[in-house]
Amino acid sequence: MKELVEVITKALVDEPDQVVVTEKTEGKTTVIEVHVAEGDMGKVIGKQGRIAKAIRSVVKAAAAKEDKKVVVDIT
Repeated sequence: MKELVEVITKALVDEPDQVVVTEKTEGKTTVIEVHVAEGDMGKVIGKQGRIAKAIRSVVKAAAAKEDKKVVVDIT
């Protein structure tokens, strides 16, 4: 999951080397934290959060195949 989020996020931003994706497992839930440069935050979130919602939907679909719960946190 981490690699999937990393590839999608790096394709969206102007400074892909500043994208940091971490993965933490808390019980049955996996939390994926995405850190981007301040200027790229709007590009990852999108208008009215549409891009962030799309990223979460893709990850949720991939996690459902593996019977897992994944939360994506963008900071």
